[in-house]
Amino acid sequence: MIKVGLTGGMGSGKTTVAGMFERLGIPVYNSDIRAKSLMVANPELKKDIIALFGNQAYTDGELNRDFISSKVFADGGLLEKLNNLVHPVVRQDFKEWMGRQQAPYVVQEAAILFENGAYKEYDAMVLVWAPLENRIQRIISRDGRTREEILARIGHQMD
Repeated sequence: MIKVGLTGGMGSGKTTVAGMFERLGIPVYNSDIRAKSLMVANPELKKDIIALFGNQAYTDGELNRDFISSKVFADGGLLEKLNNLVHPVVRQDFKEWMGRQQAPYVVQEAAILFENGAYKEYDAMVLVWAPLENRIQRIISRDGRTREEILARIGHQMD
């Protein structure tokens, strides 16, 4: 089965492009959505996240995304440690998901396939790009984050 990586910075339009593939009947794995789910559902990963961030990482059994974001986007070392915990679990989940698909190719949507070297695992790559100001406005509209918060996050991704 052919594996296609779909990547681009936050707010670039990856989800829009993923939707185009889905309308063509191509299975799309959204790494961000699955990572958030696995960070709650996978007991070993959850234990590792608590070990890294403390009990504040979860509130009433749910991932405390604001708390974790405030930590990792202020400290690149923590972001790297979190990624080192989450990415292998997502990679394994993707492999299991891919094994259940019955299509000539699948698409994995993920923001940082070049940054983490994962692009080498794909047969083809699709890079979605948009001007920075367009991306910022999309993210403000979508997430309600401040310009400063968005720029801090974007700063951890390739341009």
